[in-house]
Amino acid sequence: MASDANRARALSFDGVATQYAGARPGYPPDLFDAVAELAGRRLAGADVLDCGAGTGIATRLLRERGARVVALEPGAGMAGELHRAEPEVPLVRGEGEALPFAAGSFDVITYAQSWHWTDPARSVPEALRVLRPHGALALWWNQADLRVAWVAEEEERLAPFTRRFPTTVAELFTAYPVQVATGEFTWSRRITVDEHTRNLGTHSHFVIMDPAERADILGANHTALVRDFPAGALDEPYRCGLTVVRPAA
Repeated sequence: MASDANRARALSFDGVATQYAGARPGYPPDLFDAVAELAGRRLAGADVLDCGAGTGIATRLLRERGARVVALEPGAGMAGELHRAEPEVPLVRGEGEALPFAAGSFDVITYAQSWHWTDPARSVPEALRVLRPHGALALWWNQADLRVAWVAEEEERLAPFTRRFPTTVAELFTAYPVQVATGEFTWSRRITVDEHTRNLGTHSHFVIMDPAERADILGANHTALVRDFPAGALDEPYRCGLTVVRPAA
């Protein structure tokens, strides 16, 4: 990973793995259609390595598309949740900077919500090494849709306590003989205010926070949301950004 501090922050999810599995959103079907289109092959029957697989949210959705998935996850707690949810999936403990696989092992490598935890100077060459000649590396993130008024207001309330990760990654590949394509997908899910708060609590900036401070901040935000949504439910909107990298022909 990029640094000891970054690695420690990434592994902090182990402490909230069960909450993470229950609270984090999935990904829209259009995303997986686009991955297949931009990768130039169907996911059904493809050998896919899901890096930083976490509790298996993307792993499960890739398998539903017929992919043969191997999950790679560094954290013991997250890997334990993944194994409980997807016991048939081959699970390897490891990190993207030193993939424990032979060259040319996979058709597709995915990083769902996890690429920013890697050091690209090492993870890019490793991904290209492990891909087959006509393979593809797919990176994607859900980001809160700040065009929605209540989301922008929440962002303003929480900004002093949070850290936003860059998700514009195309420039990382300019030194490599690859083709890069991008896409974005707007979607939302209907959940309760309580569920939204549990989701926020699984984000790394809150996970590593002093518990009392975290409870105060998330409690105040919850109170504001209840005023906005007195019925207790909301549409949690996302912009899911996708980058697909393929070795140049």
